[in-house]
Amino acid sequence: MGGVFTSRDLPPYFVEPKIYKADEHRIPADKIDQHAYYVIQKLRQAGHSAYLVGGGVRDLLLSQRPKDYDISTSAKPEEIRSLFRNAILIGRRFRLAHIRFGRKVIEVSTFRAGDTETADLIVRDNVWGTEEQDVLRRDFTINGLFYDPEAQLVIDYVGGYPDLEKRILRAIGQPEIRFSQDPVRMIRLIKFCARFGFEIHSPTFEALLNCRGEIIKSSSARIFEELLRMLESGSSKSFFYLLNQYGLLKPLSPALARYLERGPENLALQLLGEIDAEIRKDSTQPLDRSLLLAALVFPFFEEHIREKAKMQDRPLHLGQIAEEAHRSIDQVFNPFFNIPRRMRGIMSFLLTAQFRFVPIDGRPLRKPRAPRDPLFPMALHLLKMRAAVQPDLLPHYTLWTEASFASHEAGEAHSGPPDAGHPPRRRRRRRRRRGGGGGGGPPTPEKTHEE
Repeated sequence: MGGVFTSRDLPPYFVEPKIYKADEHRIPADKIDQHAYYVIQKLRQAGHSAYLVGGGVRDLLLSQRPKDYDISTSAKPEEIRSLFRNAILIGRRFRLAHIRFGRKVIEVSTFRAGDTETADLIVRDNVWGTEEQDVLRRDFTINGLFYDPEAQLVIDYVGGYPDLEKRILRAIGQPEIRFSQDPVRMIRLIKFCARFGFEIHSPTFEALLNCRGEIIKSSSARIFEELLRMLESGSSKSFFYLLNQYGLLKPLSPALARYLERGPENLALQLLGEIDAEIRKDSTQPLDRSLLLAALVFPFFEEHIREKAKMQDRPLHLGQIAEEAHRSIDQVFNPFFNIPRRMRGIMSFLLTAQFRFVPIDGRPLRKPRAPRDPLFPMALHLLKMRAAVQPDLLPHYTLWTEASFASHEAGEAHSGPPDAGHPPRRRRRRRRRRGGGGGGGPPTPEKTHEE
């Protein structure tokens, strides 16, 4: 996990950019996404300047595979859309273009000249500027690098390249002003600290502690998306630990913050560690976000259910547990976050199912029957995560896994192959006739296989 960098001997802002050639930065040309390269070429052919920017450049310099390739250009959003038929314009607060290549999206933004001197909350950020101004309005020096893929040059206006080499997180400009303008930058600071293990530059860290109360002024949707991305990052355990250590989790989720204060090895952090291990093992198969959130909430929910059970003479039935699942989700995420209804419903099912798998008294069912519910495998996956950190649950996981296989085999045997037993009955298709009555016109022809 990252710490705090105390040295104040840092490179000054560059009036003229520092240029790093290919033999210095060593970014392999074949690592540049071909679609991003095509977009840059087409923008330049139309007379605009364009560069790879932000996290993609940072990740290439760290010899990591970029998740996204973002481009900044002198072209206005409408000019971008006129050049690319596959482009759509999105956003009001921050107007930009998404250029689609199948499922891949290349994000293209226009150079901006945002105010970096006043601490007012940024409501809109659509003032166009130069490439130098665009860099200075970004959050951290490691994200303020441009890359010219044609000339293979890294362009550095803010000292981001040496900060990457020294593994330092430093805000561009005055940290307190930058955090007040957009408090989500504090979440991003902790995200980079958790992902890369970088140290935080001392003035930036002091500003984080001074401004952390401002976090509730942020858009809840933006912060929720950052939390979800970190759950998917393979670094969620260190992220939530640091988020709580530095005092940003408490304003967002007091209940979760209180639970995480119990120490570095509480069940919630252990489950996050298991999620990280799964993602690092196979990042090509993303875990469902509802499953990730349910794993985060489960330790809090389990404790709540056990306390509730002690207060009652009769054991809780699954209907009552489902009601308590909704209450626990509210306690963890309200009032700051608004969980989408569908996600909330899935989370409630996953949480409730854990007490079907493992009753409160801990005794396994003798002959469990796996329900034919499409969410059942996801609920079983959560039990698998729990068993990985609580080995006493392994017999329950084994029992229900076998029940799941038996149910699947029984389902296949019941349906049977088409030529076994009774073949499926074919339904006769009624021919539609033209017109509304029973009289005129030939029947509408049906499409043939060749059509």
